[in-house]
Amino acid sequence: EGNLGLANAVLGHMAEKLPVSRWQRDLTDSTVLRNMGVGFAYSLIAYEATLKGLSKLQLNAEVIDADLDNAWEVLAEPLQTIMRRYGVDEPYEKLKALTRGKKVNAESLAEFIEQLDVNQEAKQAMLALTPANYIGHAEQLAKDI
Repeated sequence: EGNLGLANAVLGHMAEKLPVSRWQRDLTDSTVLRNMGVGFAYSLIAYEATLKGLSKLQLNAEVIDADLDNAWEVLAEPLQTIMRRYGVDEPYEKLKALTRGKKVNAESLAEFIEQLDVNQEAKQAMLALTPANYIGHAEQLAKDI
């Protein structure tokens, strides 16, 4: 964190200093430019330290799975999409009424799905969704970073 702060300070100063009129900077540009490597070096040190720290992290799959299993509200997005596909009126509003300020779980979601006016195939598709098996566009979004 300290190295990133120093890098930001050095490179930020350059960003402010170098665009100034050529007549105003003749005497100081060379001093500033000689220190460009300093800013990049601080950045490199910070990035390497960050990667070293990240390599020490350990995934606790049990905690992640438990957290995900308690987050059934994440299925509101795919359910809304399926409901729209099958022409359900006001899918957003219906899901909002189900989820806003309430704890959603597998049972409450199943009850909601069963009362929908859609065919059995659509209901089965919705009932098959779980927080663990629904990833939406997450994989593609992660690759696009």
